[in-house]
Amino acid sequence: MILAIDIGNTRTKIAMFEKDTVLETQIFEQALFEKKIEKILEKSNSKPKIILSSVGKLTEETLAWLQNQAEIINISHQTPFPFKNLYATPNTLGIDRMVLAAGAVIQLPDCNRLVIDAGTCITYEFINKNNEYLGGAISPGLLLRYKALNYYTAKLPLLEPVEIDYLIGNQTDQSIHSGVINGITQEIDGIINQYKSLYPDLKIILTGGDTLFLVKRLKNVIFANSNFLLESLNNLYQYTIENDKKNLL
Repeated sequence: MILAIDIGNTRTKIAMFEKDTVLETQIFEQALFEKKIEKILEKSNSKPKIILSSVGKLTEETLAWLQNQAEIINISHQTPFPFKNLYATPNTLGIDRMVLAAGAVIQLPDCNRLVIDAGTCITYEFINKNNEYLGGAISPGLLLRYKALNYYTAKLPLLEPVEIDYLIGNQTDQSIHSGVINGITQEIDGIINQYKSLYPDLKIILTGGDTLFLVKRLKNVIFANSNFLLESLNNLYQYTIENDKKNLL
């Protein structure tokens, strides 16, 4: 049993795996971390192995508590990854971005890949067919754009994403929705098209909390999987174990 834990900027996402089968997933606020993990472990018939990825706040006390619950692999820049990292500043590259790249290499071998993670931020990760990570991009996510319009202006309201079918907004709320939603889909499609002009055989993965909201609006054919990061953690756990076995031989 493998318990994959992804601590993000705003929420924690977890998944319990039996080999490659997802048994359970949960998403919760950081304040509930210990309580939720305790309940998961109590329900488990055997003590699972834990693989952890964190870009959010994880105190030393919480990490020590977690290490007392089960065997844990805490993904870091020193963890073996199945790609060559050609990022100019590799130690500044987010662990979540590296995990996504690893999952793309393991799940989609021998091709050029672009992983798009639509969460608090939208991140783009490109890994070529030679398993070289070249980098990507970071831009504001859906909710961040709504919040920025409200925070940095005097009169624009704070809105939540809604379904729209228009381009031209004829009142303030509609104009904000059109700008944010149409803008973000045009951005993603435009960046994909730029990559495709360089790499026509490109495989594209869309993941993150806004996957289902965005995928139906995109023109490009992509593989959409909102749990791809958790699956990538499970893949990386298996890769790390196999790598450790090889080092012992």
